[in-house]
Amino acid sequence: MTLPHRPCAVVFDMDGLLFDTEALWQEALLSAAAEAGHAIPGEVFNGSIGIRRSQCGDLFRAHFGQEFGFEAFHSDWRRHFWLIAERRPALKPGVSELLEALDGIGLPRAIATSSSGATVERHLAAHGLTGRFDQTVCRGDYERGKPAPDPFLKAAERLGVEPRSCLALEDSHIGVRSAAAAGMMTVMVPDLLEPTPDLRALCIAVARDLHEVRDLVIACA
Repeated sequence: MTLPHRPCAVVFDMDGLLFDTEALWQEALLSAAAEAGHAIPGEVFNGSIGIRRSQCGDLFRAHFGQEFGFEAFHSDWRRHFWLIAERRPALKPGVSELLEALDGIGLPRAIATSSSGATVERHLAAHGLTGRFDQTVCRGDYERGKPAPDPFLKAAERLGVEPRSCLALEDSHIGVRSAAAAGMMTVMVPDLLEPTPDLRALCIAVARDLHEVRDLVIACA
C-alpha cells in the first residue's frame, strides 16, 4: 500500500480521526435520547455520524416528524457530550507521531470539520495541539457541508495548494465522499463505521490507524 505521489499538504477531519469524539458523541446521543424518552433507531444513529447540525436536524425531523424540537434536543446532546468528554480525554493513536513526521518533511496541514470553531479550539487546546495546524476550516466557513466537497476545497484554498495534490484523511462515510469529490487522495481510517465496497473504491487506501498513515507519508517523502 503506497500513495500514488507525494502530497503537498494533508487535510484532516477532526471528530473520529484526531480525537475519539465520534464515539463520545454517539454515547451522548443515546444518553440524551434516553433522558427525553426517545428511541434512536440504527439508521438515525449511523446517519448522524460526521454531519453538521443542520443536516442532523433534517435527519431527526425526517424520523420523528417536522414538529420535533431538534434545537432543544441538540442542546441536551451537547451537554451530555461535554460531561463525558471532560472525564475521558480522547486523542486517537498516532496523532502526535504523524504530526511530528509532517513537521520533519515540511508538509503543511489543515483541519476540515463539520464542528464549530470554538469546539475545534477547545479540543486542540485540551490535547496540546494548538498551533499544530496551519489552517482550520469549520462549520460556517463553507456553504455546503460534507458529503459535498466544500470543506476540503476550502482547506486547499487556504493552504494555497491544488486539491488533487492534497492527502485527505477521513474516518466517516460522508467524509470520504466529501474528500473524494474534492479530488483529493483519500485515505480512510475507520472509526465507528467500516468501509463498504463503494467507499473503498473512493479511497487510495484504508489504514488501520494514523501510525499506518505516517508510514505511508514517510515512504513517499
